[in-house]
Amino acid sequence: MNLRVVFANLYVKLLSVYREKTTMFFTLAFPIILILVFGTIFMSQDNMNFHLCVQDLDQSKSSKESVEALELNGKFKITRVDPAVDTAQYVRDTKVNLVLVIPKGLEKSLLRRKFFNDFTASATVTYVYDPSSSSVSTKMDILNGVLAGINQEMSRIPPFLKPVSKSILIRKYRFIEYFIPGIIAMSVMTLSLFGAVNMNTELRQKGIIRKLSTTPITRTEWILSDILYQFTIAVVSTTLMLLVSYAVFDVNLHINAWLPAFISLDVFAFVGIGMILTRFTKEAQSAAAAANAISFPMMFLSGSFFPIELMPGFLQKIAKTLPLYYVNEGLRAAMVFEDTMAALRAAAIIGAFAAVVFILGIIATKWEEGQ
Repeated sequence: MNLRVVFANLYVKLLSVYREKTTMFFTLAFPIILILVFGTIFMSQDNMNFHLCVQDLDQSKSSKESVEALELNGKFKITRVDPAVDTAQYVRDTKVNLVLVIPKGLEKSLLRRKFFNDFTASATVTYVYDPSSSSVSTKMDILNGVLAGINQEMSRIPPFLKPVSKSILIRKYRFIEYFIPGIIAMSVMTLSLFGAVNMNTELRQKGIIRKLSTTPITRTEWILSDILYQFTIAVVSTTLMLLVSYAVFDVNLHINAWLPAFISLDVFAFVGIGMILTRFTKEAQSAAAAANAISFPMMFLSGSFFPIELMPGFLQKIAKTLPLYYVNEGLRAAMVFEDTMAALRAAAIIGAFAAVVFILGIIATKWEEGQ
């Protein structure tokens, strides 16, 4: 094998990137745009304060303390509604999804219970809500929990069961830090798969691959230069994503030797798949369609955007058969959780898969037939 020929071919491929600046810009910009959009959403969720409208019909000291407890313990941003307003009409007119109505007589019922031990005394708060809103059930669940705490505090009965949180992680991480390794894995997959498919299919259609058999470059040198090209682009893309993530969101990710290792395995796996697809598709359009059919389901089923635990059980089983799932898990184990054994297990699985498909891809790539 002549490394000079390999690097000469790599130089030609990289030069073609320079000539197609617009295409490469959008290719590299797409994952960065995803990080900026979803990162902004996740940051707002990490510090989320729900908007809650409260109508206090009692206007007492006890009702005011209850509203203050909702604001403090439930992290609600309170908007007070005039007691004279019809709450159902208020919800329709203002497009809010929930109004909490504190009834008149709240303080009197509380005093009867506290000082006269009248345990039949109670007060019923009312949720006036819009059932079409997707977030209203979350608000009501938070409200139920906060109101249970207020009930306990007002009754002066100490809790029997006291919850204590104990995380298995050394530090708390934000969802954006969980998200970025998945975007890195997805981006490398897309670049490698479509890069191999688009380039090889186009060259085959133009008859260039057939002509390569008459040149000094061997099939091994050609494939190696292709791998180096895809790896170079993947490293550039990953570097840009990490720079943006650190600069904009101040993420706390562990950058170590596992990162280039999983990028390499990701490249080998999906370049191999791309070479196999190129062998069995005749036109660039059909090859791109086949690549889309593989990549798009994998993006959403393998946990790149959200944990697979949120999916139904049968989809979780499917996710664990996908190669991208193990790249995601390996990168998160290394970059977020610092779990070396989990990273090693994921690397072994994706490594075995990459070896098989890459060997099949080499076998499928033939000079003589122009395939």
